Amino acid sequence: MEKEYLTNEQLIGFENYKYSCKDTSPFSTYVMHPFWNKVVEYCPKWIAPNVLTFTGFIFTILTLVLFTWMDYNFFASSPDHPEVPPLPKWTFTLSAINLFIAYTLDGIDGKQARRTGSSGPLGELFDHGLDSYTAALIPVTVYSIFGRGTKYSVDSLRMYFIIWNVLVNFHLSHWEKYNTGVLFLPWGYDITMWGTCITFLIAGIWGHEAWQFILPGGFTAGSLFEIVIYGSTVFSNLPVILWNVYVSYRDRTGYMRSLTEAIRPFIPVVIFFILCMIWIFRSPANILEADPRALYFLTGTIFSNICCRLIVAQMSSSRCELSNWLLIPTAGVILLSLITKSARLEMGLTYALCLLATLAHTHYAVCVVRQMCKHFRINCFSLRRHTD
Repeated sequence: MEKEYLTNEQLIGFENYKYSCKDTSPFSTYVMHPFWNKVVEYCPKWIAPNVLTFTGFIFTILTLVLFTWMDYNFFASSPDHPEVPPLPKWTFTLSAINLFIAYTLDGIDGKQARRTGSSGPLGELFDHGLDSYTAALIPVTVYSIFGRGTKYSVDSLRMYFIIWNVLVNFHLSHWEKYNTGVLFLPWGYDITMWGTCITFLIAGIWGHEAWQFILPGGFTAGSLFEIVIYGSTVFSNLPVILWNVYVSYRDRTGYMRSLTEAIRPFIPVVIFFILCMIWIFRSPANILEADPRALYFLTGTIFSNICCRLIVAQMSSSRCELSNWLLIPTAGVILLSLITKSARLEMGLTYALCLLATLAHTHYAVCVVRQMCKHFRINCFSLRRHTD
């Protein structure tokens, strides 16, 4: 059943939307953009930019499906589980190729839009909406390189916090735009994508054992990965975001929202985080150990829905939603699990919630895209305009 999620106010806001983005990364400016400018020349002009965006997303999904099928519990690269056969080297090589293709397509879709004169708010919403999902999916695939455990990697709880860190950083970038009106692309994005592809490629050449080492001081590949993720947040991303928001208020160049309105997008994130913390630390089934992949996927799906609604709000210059309805069934699953203390029931409810969240998020995405296409009289995956 189709539903109109966007209000008339939001649709009018999209009509008046002007793309504003700043990419000051030297690596992006001097390396990646020249590369993407060359690559996009080989792309036929009849291909719609959203086709490139969605194709890149599919390559990421294929990588996730591959590891879900071959290493569901993240044990294949763990020395603590010798009974589980290691992943073939080709899986890592293929993943490196998939992610590089996805990264490249994500880099040229906007350039294709400008080449074909088809730039518009739908393309940006489509792009960033899918990015909000891959922000959670890519770290989950990387976990299979190091394996689950603390000998050379990190345990499932530390990995969960790493995923949360990545998701919050993505949300912060769009919260920044929600208040400043400008999307400042983080410097760490291109470096992180290259680092991820190279990490997969090394495992593809020498096997996952190449990442099983202990440096002086007890540092492992997993702990170094953890340090890089948190360090990027503390030293490059968060300070820059806070500074940009401060400057927009100082110079009166942003939306000049009140403090309560400015921090409004954090409310569903904070509620969701609190729910998740209650769940993992009070879970009867010890959900994070019983099935970390399900919880990682569920968290990424709900968080993506929260981010998508923030992106809609900041692009349409409308008020961000105070909550997210998916938090209600999430709270219900947690409450029932805690009351019944039944591990079996909790696992069943978790899988049901995964299905519900995926269907609900997909329904939201499809309906929003269709509503945008109808309003602007365009096609999502074709450069032909509606004639009716």
